[in-house]
Amino acid sequence: MSNPSHSRLGFARVLLALVLALAPALASAEVRAWLDRDRIELGETVTLNIEVDTGGRPDYGPLAGDFRIEQRSSRQSFELRNGQSVSRTLHAVALQPLRGGVLTVPALAVGGERTAPLTLTVAPASVARPPARGPAFIEAEVDDPSPYVQQAVGLRLRLYYSVQLLSGQLDQPAVDGLGLQRAGSDLQYTREVGGRRFQVVERRYLLIPERSGRIELPAATFRGRGVGGWLDDLFGDGQRALSADGPAIALEVRPVPAAAPRPWLPLHGLQLRWLQAPDAARAGDAFTVELELVADGATAAQLEMPMLAADAGAQVFPEPAQHDETIEDGRPRVRMVRRYSVLPARDGPLRIEAPALGWWDVGANRAREATLPALEVDVAPAAGAVGAGGTRGNVGTGAARGIGTQAADDSGPWVRLPGVQGPVHRWALATVVFALLWLLTLAWGLQWRQRGQAAAGAALDDGIAGAKAVPRARGHGAALRKALDTGDLGEVSAALCALASPPAADLDALSMRVAPGPQRDAIGQLQRARWGQDGDGAAQARAAVRAAFARGADWIDADEGGDALLPPHYPR
Repeated sequence: MSNPSHSRLGFARVLLALVLALAPALASAEVRAWLDRDRIELGETVTLNIEVDTGGRPDYGPLAGDFRIEQRSSRQSFELRNGQSVSRTLHAVALQPLRGGVLTVPALAVGGERTAPLTLTVAPASVARPPARGPAFIEAEVDDPSPYVQQAVGLRLRLYYSVQLLSGQLDQPAVDGLGLQRAGSDLQYTREVGGRRFQVVERRYLLIPERSGRIELPAATFRGRGVGGWLDDLFGDGQRALSADGPAIALEVRPVPAAAPRPWLPLHGLQLRWLQAPDAARAGDAFTVELELVADGATAAQLEMPMLAADAGAQVFPEPAQHDETIEDGRPRVRMVRRYSVLPARDGPLRIEAPALGWWDVGANRAREATLPALEVDVAPAAGAVGAGGTRGNVGTGAARGIGTQAADDSGPWVRLPGVQGPVHRWALATVVFALLWLLTLAWGLQWRQRGQAAAGAALDDGIAGAKAVPRARGHGAALRKALDTGDLGEVSAALCALASPPAADLDALSMRVAPGPQRDAIGQLQRARWGQDGDGAAQARAAVRAAFARGADWIDADEGGDALLPPHYPR
């Protein structure tokens, strides 16, 4: 019979192995839910997206209280995670609110996970909604019909269609004096107009007026084909041509007001906020400060994060700003975050300030200023340094600070130097003095060497001027001997040319620079042996060169010239 305790132990091991095997899968299981819009009108639909990486399906039962489910779809994709293929599924469901107000999309169960609850604002249906005209029509609106120059204006195009589309193209022509760019992705939902249900494609643009005055934006156009009725099936190919033209939009652009701050920044709102700031720091150790800027009615290209200013000799090093652009209420909204590294130079109170940003409130038509309270950071002495009263400083000790505080007794291991902030170790002072003496010694040695070289050069020049033959450096003679022993005739020629200073271009040029006699004869014999014109061969040429240049080359003076190969053009 088996021991029960052993059986229980084996079962526990198997269970533990299963838990360890499933732990990565459980840890990586994620579920995420979001709405394509957080504000809609009554009668419209909103799309709820749920993304999971497990095989579970959402339970839509809790939605029945406030929403009607119109359409469902799902899409599966695969991605590599930690070297393994992970399946992800995106579930999308179109929800139509049953009432207005602020509604809560409840948490939904997906397998063993649950989504987070979401908030949706449902506004009353717009009274300016156009009547239904045919199977397709276009609605266009701007958030501000009378903007200022360089003010970002949001444009929304909505294409309504009541038949199933097979193809189509929605275009918005541009116009001079008005910048036009797409913003975000297209939204798709349904809306009830005149008792009929329409599919809606919403496309958003940003308009940037470049001049004041009246600017007319041409009408948007749609051309496409949809599924036809029974008449189209009977007399055609079953398709139906669709076309729609939107309304033209006129903007009355206002110039920059005379009282506006510079640089010109037209906005609906601007906020500054500290995100990260320490309460205490240490001298010599950098810390991080984070600043957030939120602008309503501008893009990131229109803004520039401010530069911080710090007192007490501290240095500020900014990092590149990060930004996130969205479209809210039909106009752009940007959130920018920038981090700054601050390096305190000394202990004591440190004040960090952000400059005030002037902007123009387009809603109130007045100048405003965005400000922030200054940061007060308590900087402790550097590690190992002596603070006020002769005590070593630590962060949070509350030791007194100041430039004029008296440090430890001068008889101790510290000394005071004029113009130096804080006390200094005596061994540090001795190290500096030793380094200065070493540098002085090095400078004196270099100067003495240069003088010696200059004197040697002068003596060498005198020797050349007073003597007809000057011996070459030993290194070149050694190279010639090595080439004569082991090299070919080409290497011997190169070593001979290297004897001259500067080196001779070839053996002919070298022959003109040595004295007439055995050396010129040896060079000529080497040339004939190298090109096969001498029957004596290479051995005799090597021997001749070795004997002629045994004591170096006999150089001639440039003024003497030597034997010319050609007679002078103008004989003397």
